[in-house]
Amino acid sequence: MIIVLILVLIVVLAVILVIVLAVVLVVVIILVEVHFNTSLCNSIIIQFIRYYSMEDFLFRMKSLLGDEFNEFLKYYESENFRGLRVNTLKCSAEKLKSLLGFNLKPTPFCDEGYYIPQNVKSLGNNPLHLAGAFYIQEPSATSAVTMLDVRENDFVLDICAAPGGKSTQIGAKLKGTGLLWSNEIVKNRANILLSNIERMGITNAVVSNCRPDILSEKLANRFDKVLVDAPCSGEGMFRKNSNARNEWSIEHVKSCAQRQLNILNSAKKTLKNGGVLVYSTCTFSKEENEEVITRFLSDNPDFELEDSHAEFGRPAIKYARRIFPMDGGEGHFAARLRKKGSSPCNIIEKRKYKNADSKILDFYDSIFIDRPFGENISVINDKIFILPENYNFELKGLSVLRAGIILGEIVKNRIEPHHSAFMAAKKENCKSSVDFDVNSSEIRAFLHGEEVSVPNNIKGYTAVCVNGITIGFGKASNGRLKNKYPKGLRILL
Repeated sequence: MIIVLILVLIVVLAVILVIVLAVVLVVVIILVEVHFNTSLCNSIIIQFIRYYSMEDFLFRMKSLLGDEFNEFLKYYESENFRGLRVNTLKCSAEKLKSLLGFNLKPTPFCDEGYYIPQNVKSLGNNPLHLAGAFYIQEPSATSAVTMLDVRENDFVLDICAAPGGKSTQIGAKLKGTGLLWSNEIVKNRANILLSNIERMGITNAVVSNCRPDILSEKLANRFDKVLVDAPCSGEGMFRKNSNARNEWSIEHVKSCAQRQLNILNSAKKTLKNGGVLVYSTCTFSKEENEEVITRFLSDNPDFELEDSHAEFGRPAIKYARRIFPMDGGEGHFAARLRKKGSSPCNIIEKRKYKNADSKILDFYDSIFIDRPFGENISVINDKIFILPENYNFELKGLSVLRAGIILGEIVKNRIEPHHSAFMAAKKENCKSSVDFDVNSSEIRAFLHGEEVSVPNNIKGYTAVCVNGITIGFGKASNGRLKNKYPKGLRILL
């Protein structure tokens, strides 16, 4: 018996010695490599941090989900959910279904939302997408605007709006009435936001690039509805975005929570008494969700959580809702709050451009029928803007990138039409138009920037449509259409 124990002890010691020698060898190799290769050292450190950060994340998710944790892991081993939202300003769901060539299954998060089959690729270059017929959007991301319950004639602020999924969803709900103010603090993201607002044909939007605290001081008590889709640690984006996963840490979660509370405390000032504020994130952590709401309500007794009557996802703190992958989306949290007090009615003043330059109005009438964007016209730096009818804000200090649409630009003694106006127009709004099928060689050539053949009777500035949906314009002469599709938007064949 003693001999057996001695042999076992010798084996154990031998194994330990081998392990120690292996570790020493690895350390020596790393030290040698580090001496000659600093990037290797940095890579090792980064991988070490990432590994233990994800271990922390999974531990926290297990605490949050309990018995559902294993099911959560199964979803994380499968492909992420993909979705689109029909832009009802330009297209009906029935029409889009007939044109796309693949099945669309409704999501539970909004009436216009559908799942994209996993085998569908390169949808971003589909002419219908470029025409603004739909917006590619993670399915559960549409839930926040559903909870906001936007109605026609509402004044709505989306204070953290880029890249524009939720703003364009709000714009569709407004149907050209009321006002949408979309703000983004990061300049390059604000430009992407503006591009998406334009693509979706929204005429009653203001896009700004302003800090929330400054915006809230200038726009106090102006909005019926406010959306705070706050920057977050992005845990609900891990399956589709490796950068979000690599940047995650507990410290990042905590810093996000503080920033989210600061944004909420700015956004609250822009809301009218009786108005509704929806707070949302695409993360799972309680620090950024329930705890932010709890702290905000504690500091602001004039706000209360309100039942949105949403049935998607699952209940969270009181009336808030959580969405996990098991619920059909990548992950979201949303809570609807109401500011106490009586809600004043909007006084809608339809303002018109006074002493309108007859040359501008003649140009307007030469391209469009019955002035479809209204007549609140303003010329700024030779650009002719048609502002939203309810636009009566003081702009100084708000870093507004655009309000309304651009009808055209004054170049020397003539006016050149702008892509913005045609993207906002319906085919029936246009004096002259050509229409191509989504699968046609003509629409692909147009999107590539080429001239295309048109009937000889088509003359002058002409809307280009894909299955009846405007996608841009050109200038027709002698059976050819000179391409005016913006160079920055053109695609490769």
